[in-house]
Amino acid sequence: MLTPPLDGDDWLALTEEPLPVGTAADWAVLPRCGAIVLFSGTARDHAPGREGVELLDYEAYEEHVVPRLADIAAEMRSRWHDLGRVVLIHRIGPVAIGESSVIVVASAPHRPAAFEAARFGIDTLKATVPIWKRERWSAGESWGLESQHITDVAPERES
Repeated sequence: MLTPPLDGDDWLALTEEPLPVGTAADWAVLPRCGAIVLFSGTARDHAPGREGVELLDYEAYEEHVVPRLADIAAEMRSRWHDLGRVVLIHRIGPVAIGESSVIVVASAPHRPAAFEAARFGIDTLKATVPIWKRERWSAGESWGLESQHITDVAPERES
């Protein structure tokens, strides 16, 4: 079972286990943080042009995942200085419809920072972490239609 770290404020992981959605949200609670935002990406039964998706299967370039998650967490903290805890966990292997494949949690003293940081976290994870999705349905299987080139985490530009 995946458990939160005993020290530090970032929980970063890649796992084949079901994701600890509730535990991640609970772990992000800190006395100084009045806002917790949790994003949970769940496997759905369709994709553009594909009805009846039955299973998603994720693969990763595993040794690069956690270092890239660490880059994302560092950039989140650079942009939102008062963040409390950050959770970035992705699942690999088969993921049944309705199960979570990725979770992002951000805690902060106030909701704008928590919402913005969580949104940045999931969007940047999708663009920079080498994880790919294969969809399976009754007529066959194929890699997800929204596959994209992997990029590096881009630091915020000063105006």
